[in-house]
Amino acid sequence: MAPPVVATMKIILTGGTGFVGSAVLDHLVDAGHQVTAIVRSQSSSLAVEKAGAVAVIGDLFDADWVASELRNHDGAIHAAAGGDEKDASLNDAMIDAAIAAFAGTTKPFVHTGGIWAYGSGSNITETSPVSSPALTAWRPAGEQRLLESGVRASVVQPGIVYGRGAGIPAMIADGPLPGTGDQHWTTVHVDDLADLYVRALDAPGGQAYIGASGQNPTVREIGEALTEQPDFAGDDATLAKLGGFGEALLLDQQASGTKARLLDWAPSHRSLVEELEAGYQVGS
Repeated sequence: MAPPVVATMKIILTGGTGFVGSAVLDHLVDAGHQVTAIVRSQSSSLAVEKAGAVAVIGDLFDADWVASELRNHDGAIHAAAGGDEKDASLNDAMIDAAIAAFAGTTKPFVHTGGIWAYGSGSNITETSPVSSPALTAWRPAGEQRLLESGVRASVVQPGIVYGRGAGIPAMIADGPLPGTGDQHWTTVHVDDLADLYVRALDAPGGQAYIGASGQNPTVREIGEALTEQPDFAGDDATLAKLGGFGEALLLDQQASGTKARLLDWAPSHRSLVEELEAGYQVGS
């Protein structure tokens, strides 16, 4: 897929060493943007610099410091995760920083949400009712605050992300698989998703975009791509073992990602089932 046609900008990126963020970094560099990656350690600095970014070590929980960095850039993409109970605080700090630095300007800010916030549904869109599992119940209020803030903000809401041999599919590959296998998962390849983030920099703002390829396999289909006789944990055992994460994995979700295609986004990578059938390898 050709890189999106957008004006070259100086962009701040968070999460540049993570699964999604590292792919976003690759696509930003390929599109010709100058990337400043905020990282937490010297080792992370070396990783993002090798990928083509300028590294800045800093604290994403310090909204005032982040805002001061944002003011020196043309836009930003937030793809970092705080980890467990820190996610909500991290997102609040990033939203505060974006509002302080970008409100009333035309500078774009692309924020990360998630499709789990909509709960189960057979045709999930950005106007579907919110019905978040406990794990992501904190997300919708922050996203709404951002979208109504006067910032030229877009929220990318990924489905279950796969590719490069990583993500949730790699975590569950050894089984047993969550639930009974009857639930559908919305899916998106990490490089297709990264392309959407870059395209969202050129979006008008004030909108959410579900990042879903339109491929919605059942967990049973995913399991059968891994092995001839997949093992399923069942709902109760999944909840007992995984708690809130298990509740999210039991959601029965389907989505097409139609709205994101208004940004000329066209997912082109193999489906998750095809990836698993071919052998789930780093770089795939």
